[in-house]
Amino acid sequence: MTNSDPNRIVRLLPIAVGGLAGSLLMINRLLTVQLTSSQSRSDALGIIEGATLLLVGVLWQQIQARTPEAVALVGEPGLELTPELPENIKTELAWASHLLLSNTVTRSLVVYYDGKTLLRRGILGKNFLVNPGAIVSKVIEQQKPIYLVSLKLYPGKVEFDYLPENTQGIICQPIGTKGVLILGANAPRSYTKQDEQWIAGIADKLAESLRTQ
Repeated sequence: MTNSDPNRIVRLLPIAVGGLAGSLLMINRLLTVQLTSSQSRSDALGIIEGATLLLVGVLWQQIQARTPEAVALVGEPGLELTPELPENIKTELAWASHLLLSNTVTRSLVVYYDGKTLLRRGILGKNFLVNPGAIVSKVIEQQKPIYLVSLKLYPGKVEFDYLPENTQGIICQPIGTKGVLILGANAPRSYTKQDEQWIAGIADKLAESLRTQ
């Protein structure tokens, strides 16, 4: 299932109106037996207005960003926590994951820390255990997030088999020096800079709590 662009009709209006105006002017010119100077001036003005509308329409098509198309992720919704975690850590992980699922485009997330999968929430993939591939290992090693804006473009997507198979975009955010917060979205190019800052802040809070447990 995809989301249509709500502004598509509005962005096409200048092109439609400009094309219609130009066509009517041409028909009027062809049907006119004797052309007067005043009509020539009005025709010239009409041509300029029609061309301007066409140009505005073309620019709107190029400049205004279209809403990324979303998909229904394959999998069942759920919440999985490592049973042996302290209750305060379980509570914090549940709180953090709820905030991310409620306030960002995230539809599936995983918390991996100190060699263990601590949490999976949202739409769940097939595997519970995270086997860190090249991307996740790089995030932990370099302590820098990686944003895969459109997952289908990356051959390394196969390492994310613990997320739904049709996940569209992924952010891997380091949690201190031992872990990573992995978030999956149902639309490509859907995380904003504000989302990225929000995710980084929550990851820092989780890092502090997990470090002192």
